[in-house]
Amino acid sequence: MATEPTNGPGLTAEQLAEEVSHVSTPDRLSTPFGDFEFFDGVPQRESRQAIFDGLDMVRGITAFLDAVPGASLVAMRRGLRSAGVDSPDKIGYTDPRCTSTPIFLTPNTETTYGVTFLDLKAWGPTVIEVPPQSLCVVDDFWFRYVADMGIAGPDRGAGGKYLFVPPGYEGERPEGYHVYESPTFTNFLVIRALAGVAAIKRSRIYRLEDADTAPENTFVNIGEQAINTVHANDYSFFEEIAELIAEEPAGSLDPERAGALASLGIAHGAPFEPDDRLRAILDNAARTGAAMARATLYASRNAQSFRWEGSSWKEGFVGGSYEFLSDGARNLDARTLFHYAATVITPAMAHAQIGAGSAYLYTAEDSDGAILDGAATYTLTIPADAPAKNFWAIDVYDTQTRSLLQSAPFPAVSSLSEALQPEDDGSHVLWFAPVAPEGKESNWIPTLPGKSWWPLLRLYGPLEPWFNMTWRLPEITREKN
Repeated sequence: MATEPTNGPGLTAEQLAEEVSHVSTPDRLSTPFGDFEFFDGVPQRESRQAIFDGLDMVRGITAFLDAVPGASLVAMRRGLRSAGVDSPDKIGYTDPRCTSTPIFLTPNTETTYGVTFLDLKAWGPTVIEVPPQSLCVVDDFWFRYVADMGIAGPDRGAGGKYLFVPPGYEGERPEGYHVYESPTFTNFLVIRALAGVAAIKRSRIYRLEDADTAPENTFVNIGEQAINTVHANDYSFFEEIAELIAEEPAGSLDPERAGALASLGIAHGAPFEPDDRLRAILDNAARTGAAMARATLYASRNAQSFRWEGSSWKEGFVGGSYEFLSDGARNLDARTLFHYAATVITPAMAHAQIGAGSAYLYTAEDSDGAILDGAATYTLTIPADAPAKNFWAIDVYDTQTRSLLQSAPFPAVSSLSEALQPEDDGSHVLWFAPVAPEGKESNWIPTLPGKSWWPLLRLYGPLEPWFNMTWRLPEITREKN
């Protein structure tokens, strides 16, 4: 039996007016982009361009923060090409290790790297043979994880053959290879071998079609070359991104980021030709976005960034996810923070295990919360029994470039150094200053007056006291005299 609907009481006139006020825009609205004028919710003609300029500015800042991973690899490829690493069969390496001459995002000075880019569009299916006891990673051109090879990969450190095929590939996938399909044509390869340069030179990269007659690879020492591999912080950042978008297939980037870029004229299959108005806005957006990225890195407001309560020491992988995911949501600040400071994405970095992998800590301030000053003298005590199975190291970086501080070829101190002087209790006091304090040369890292700096601690093979947090790193102290 049907029933008659019962009318509710509805809203009073006062309640309805209150609701309308929440969905309305006043005739004059003050914003960070200026005062906007409306007539009953419709933008006045004289305000429309300012509103759209504001929208382009917001989209530009968002695009900068969200596209840093891609721009980072465009810059990395450009820098490697300038060093002669301009095809997949050429591998750049650091012999014996990286110096402060090249501009790289936070390289370490303790291990040898090998790097190159795959070009699956030009080469098609490409084979990588990795040496035994290596740690190798392939990331796509948007700096998303594709594969681990070596110890963290399916060969488990025995060495193996890996086949990488381009997006949409429908051809042969022969047996005898670990096969991966990348969403992008260009892919970034990093090789680390525990046995150093000799082991890295056992790596091989060749076209699948050349498997029986593959030519030898060329190895280029980039450890002391003056090159720049760091992305721009001005308008040219968007030119870097436009280069990437033009090369990769539509759909290789998620729709939200692709949409933000398309709204700025950066779309696959279309030339990026901003007029003077948009060019100026994008330059401002990149500089503003860079300021926000620097605040996120050096002065994080996320409590998860900090290793210990009341400490300034922060972790690079906030939340411990290589995809920066938490409860189904992307931690956008964590993604920007990591890629603004570092390179290489792999689950193995985000989830170190007892005695394996690496752990990382950094800060940009002293015990008083002041920015580190290259003209001053500081000390840092590494407590006894540092929880590192292999060794620990401190490298010092330039706050502008996030590269090794050019105060010395190797601005670092490592527990492997035979000259390192311990204290009576087994701890080590490190010194940071333009000039070494008398008698402290072995424990000293030089800094530069007029520049700031920031240290990064690496624990290779972190041990249980790291994971249960019973070992704590004290703050950096500025010496008063």
